[in-house]
Amino acid sequence: MINTNAFDYINVLDKAADASWLRNEAISNNIANVDTPGYKRQDVAFEVELEKALGNNRYISMDEKVAGVRTGRLEGRPYTDYANYSYRLDGNNVDIENENVMLAENQLKYQGLLASINQEFTNLQTVMK
Repeated sequence: MINTNAFDYINVLDKAADASWLRNEAISNNIANVDTPGYKRQDVAFEVELEKALGNNRYISMDEKVAGVRTGRLEGRPYTDYANYSYRLDGNNVDIENENVMLAENQLKYQGLLASINQEFTNLQTVMK
């Protein structure tokens, strides 16, 4: 059996793309429920989990940090924003303008992650030639 770290970046990027997809679903759900009384917005926490997984040791290379990530524990965590504020009297805290901006930002992030995954596979193909 070959022991290789060739897919470390691909595995981490895959988890990030999964979390971005979950965030897209949460934001779309927020937009769909913008007029639902009492609805609280939802989001997905991933970036903080990734930062924890990578660690903050500046003396270790990014390759070593990514190799040490346990991808089984790296998941996007959906959460409901129970903020004490509301934009309306009905208790809904979804701001449609903010959600549309977040949706566009997340779509760009997702496209960037997919491009990075494709580039990693291209790099592997180049090495195997």
